[in-house]
Amino acid sequence: MSKSWLYAWGLASVAFGGASLVVPLYVVELGGSAATLGTLAAVAAAVGVPGALVFGRLADRTGRRRGFVLAALALLAATLGLLPALESIPAVIAANGVVWFASASATPVVTLLAVAGAPEPEWSARIGELNEYQGIGWALGLLLGAVWTGVAARLGGGSGVDGLILALAAVAGVGLLASVRWLPPDAESADVSPRRLRRALRQANRFSVRAATFPFAVGRADFRRLHPERIADRFTPTLALYFGALSLCFTGFAAFFAPLPAYLTDVGVGSDGVFGLYLVSSVASAAFFERVGELSGRRDPMSIQVVGLTARGIAFPLVAVVGVALGVSTLGYLGMGAVFGLVGLTWAVIAVTAGTLVTRLAPLSVRGEALGVYAALSALAGAAGSVIGGRLAAASYELGFAASGALVLVGAVLVHLLGRRVRRNADSATTESTAAAATDPAEESPTESPPTESGATETPTGDE
Repeated sequence: MSKSWLYAWGLASVAFGGASLVVPLYVVELGGSAATLGTLAAVAAAVGVPGALVFGRLADRTGRRRGFVLAALALLAATLGLLPALESIPAVIAANGVVWFASASATPVVTLLAVAGAPEPEWSARIGELNEYQGIGWALGLLLGAVWTGVAARLGGGSGVDGLILALAAVAGVGLLASVRWLPPDAESADVSPRRLRRALRQANRFSVRAATFPFAVGRADFRRLHPERIADRFTPTLALYFGALSLCFTGFAAFFAPLPAYLTDVGVGSDGVFGLYLVSSVASAAFFERVGELSGRRDPMSIQVVGLTARGIAFPLVAVVGVALGVSTLGYLGMGAVFGLVGLTWAVIAVTAGTLVTRLAPLSVRGEALGVYAALSALAGAAGSVIGGRLAAASYELGFAASGALVLVGAVLVHLLGRRVRRNADSATTESTAAAATDPAEESPTESPPTESGATETPTGDE
């Protein structure tokens, strides 16, 4: 696969990564509250699912995948370029929704471009490479934000948020121009089997930075044949319960992240510090993805996930505790950095094990669709959680973060109980299988009856 178009998509990811945090900070500068940030995040999460569904299906039906990616990048560059001129918070919320509609719309189409023209054995490697460029671009966007706002503050030019938005718009524009030149043509995009693509997505490198700090966005999944009405009737009770537990957890994730930029600003953390803390979380997540994947292959992934969820549920309110106790001192920054690193590490644990568990718990006939439902549920739960978290944090940040942690801990308890149920059922099945084998008549006869001269086998008499 040519690296050129991956560089182009990496530039777009720089713009998306920076925008994920600079827009909430811009809303805070305009006077937005924690509740406002909840609405901002909820809109971003809500537009993701229809964006992924509509663009993915249209790209399939028309075969013009390249055109849809270019349209999404043009939308991104134009919207970011317009944002600094907007001084109305509702207008900024709407514009931010457009940005994340473009992100969600382009993601499944870019995945299809990554595997186009390649033999199936190479798909996982290609998707993994795409994820890596996308994740590194996202991290560079956060790094650019930290450096830009830090320099602006030291030069006495204010927060530098307006200039950063324009810089990100320029990066998106360069990514668009590079994509015009380097994106593979539609003629190279052969038909791709949805079932095989889902399998490649599951097997691909799990490198991911963006989800650590923007977990309510639609992640990498194939939405092309997502039919929730048809699948609901075919879910097992175990899978349905697991989806319920995950929905609680993702609601808690979003309830924490949505008002977080406002909290950090209120306690005195500058824009550069906010970007730096988010970058710490993202890098910690990316650094442990592969290690967690290897561990979950050797151990029970459900037990590993319970540990990750529990740690994350405790870490959320710890952010407020550290902020209140240590403030913005050097020790305070170190303490918050450690907690943010823990938050990123736990995301690696949760993301890796969730995909594995959905795959194992879903019936084979709906396994791919179940992964699509998982991605959609995480986004919709994120929308609800953003509103809840914003409202609670508007009353008290401590209350909001404690509630978000409590939701995650309740989800962890449910996953733990579900794990016990799964293991108990597995033990019962093993016992029944052993008992059935022990009572099998074929197993009771230690020797075969001698054949008769005609070749038939003699039947034992009742006297035996």
